[in-house]
Amino acid sequence: MKLCLFETSDAPGERRVGAVVDGGVAELTSALGDAAALPPQPRMEAIIDGFDGLRGAFERIAAAGPSHADGSFRLRAPLPRPSKILCCIGNYWEHAQRDPGPLNMFLKSPDAVIGPGDTVVLPANTDPWVFQHEAELAIVVRGPAKDVARADYASAVFGYTCLVDVSARAEGRRTWRAGSWMGKSFDTFAPLGPVVVTADEITEPNDLHVRFWNDGQLRHDYNTDDMEHRVPELIEFATGIMTLNTGDVLSCGTNHEGLGPLQDGETVEIEIAGIGSMAVHVSDPLKRTWERGIYMGPDSTARR
Repeated sequence: MKLCLFETSDAPGERRVGAVVDGGVAELTSALGDAAALPPQPRMEAIIDGFDGLRGAFERIAAAGPSHADGSFRLRAPLPRPSKILCCIGNYWEHAQRDPGPLNMFLKSPDAVIGPGDTVVLPANTDPWVFQHEAELAIVVRGPAKDVARADYASAVFGYTCLVDVSARAEGRRTWRAGSWMGKSFDTFAPLGPVVVTADEITEPNDLHVRFWNDGQLRHDYNTDDMEHRVPELIEFATGIMTLNTGDVLSCGTNHEGLGPLQDGETVEIEIAGIGSMAVHVSDPLKRTWERGIYMGPDSTARR
């Protein structure tokens, strides 16, 4: 099932829960009970926690077809403020003949989340060399999950979505301010969506095609089977350090081949097979420019 938050033109700002179906979205509000009155993030968390009991009603509503036709609604970030966004550092082979890199992660600010059709706003208070995109598969957690063995990883996974890890970088491979990961956490630097696909619809998370376009130029184009550390290991590693709660997001890293700059006026789109596609816009109050195109190679500013 493809769960979403959406709003309609006659009720802008009101986030409703739906399931994306052929021709539009089926609104699920009538099946939510008391959870319908919760704010959007707690409402989605209640759905994740209670999904086994809600699923039958959701499926009946979805089978009846769309209650809102395509063009009459706007999808929003399906998890507008997760308590944690945990992101892998690197985590792709990128055609390298070597031992796998060490598994490591960083926390990205939940306040960076935006959704389909929203705008990445490049900050005016810094002057890094470049702002870049990283198209990633993201895991949506069902928790609380602590010390989960990789063999049991599915117990901690509710579903999957797309995430663009927007990154401010200074020089070489360093992030903003001499290696600080804070350059990943500016507001609007975590486009998330367009939906959360329940895990039963993703047979193998390490066999999904990821693509990303910038104004129609294909940049990222890779498969998640290229991960150095696969989804079960990511769950084991993260939950061995901290408790992952329902609605948390664990982003799986990116293949850096195909990285390029983001700049004012562009429209970018991420697509992951089995999940869907999402476009967002880019705005820069300073109207900075960088050489447009794909940054590749070990000496570029693209890596990490």
